[in-house]
Amino acid sequence: MTSATVDDSAGVGYWYPSAGSRKRKMTQFNEAELTAAVIKSFENTPDPRVKFLLEELVKSLHEYVRRTDLTFEEWEYAIDFLTRTGQKCTPIRQEFILLSDVLGVSMLVDAVNHRERQGATETTVLGPFYVGEHKQMPHGTDITPHNVTGEKMFVQGRVSDLTGKPLAGVPVDVWHADDAGFYDSQKPSYAVEGPSSRARFTTDNDGRFFFRTILPCSYPIPTDGPVGEMIVQTRRHPMRPAHVHFLVNAKGYEPLITHVFIGGDKYLDSDVVFGVKDELVANVERRTDPTTPDGKPAVPPWHLMTYEFRLRRGGGAAPKPMAARVTEDA
Repeated sequence: MTSATVDDSAGVGYWYPSAGSRKRKMTQFNEAELTAAVIKSFENTPDPRVKFLLEELVKSLHEYVRRTDLTFEEWEYAIDFLTRTGQKCTPIRQEFILLSDVLGVSMLVDAVNHRERQGATETTVLGPFYVGEHKQMPHGTDITPHNVTGEKMFVQGRVSDLTGKPLAGVPVDVWHADDAGFYDSQKPSYAVEGPSSRARFTTDNDGRFFFRTILPCSYPIPTDGPVGEMIVQTRRHPMRPAHVHFLVNAKGYEPLITHVFIGGDKYLDSDVVFGVKDELVANVERRTDPTTPDGKPAVPPWHLMTYEFRLRRGGGAAPKPMAARVTEDA
């Protein structure tokens, strides 16, 4: 308890703090004391990991403001940018993932969570186009049956553990852009025609799967939103090198999220989302054989992609496609 004196002269009471009460110092929410006060506000957070993440976020954000002498105008622009980023998101478009990708955050999160590969296939970003239904299809299916302009490609893959033992019954989701640089979900026809250039295959007893598609090309990320605005304003190119996405999800093993890139693409060294790793670049052969490896007739020229995916034991949940119309485990 602190004491005070009251002056009732002229019928008006005034409170004067005593000497004891003047010794009590209130936190000053200024540059010197604000960060500590905000961190202290989280001290009763029940989850220790959440508490740690919030404290470190506050430290980093406050330090950024101090180092840059952030102006009100810059702060307002940042708030507007993030607001528009959220407004650009839909059930089949994730502008925030795209923002994370082009800032290198997605690849950094991937890197710190996969420091020890022990010979397992390298990982890379999921990307913003893992959407919709990945229908289970038989080996050899053409996943781009309506595409008449792209050069045909035969993809054959094998899934094994770190010793080379084949893993059977493993679901493998695949998706990629077309020969014009668009994913199915970017096209107006998606709502009517549904998925294209994406599917799910299950490995056979030898860990193998194979399918037909078209040779994808390098393509620009979407530039019609705030992330594209940032790329243009900073004079960065928006291009990704040609690739096919794979998500391999074997029970008892760490889920593998990766790409296989087309060797020779001119954007391999400057991928706008920083996703290329040497091991993930494949030599895709141009072939003139009259048949594909499964013995079916082929119209030359066509292309052959071959890749082996090595998994390490572990756990973890594989991501679900955005706006998926199915509920089975990925």
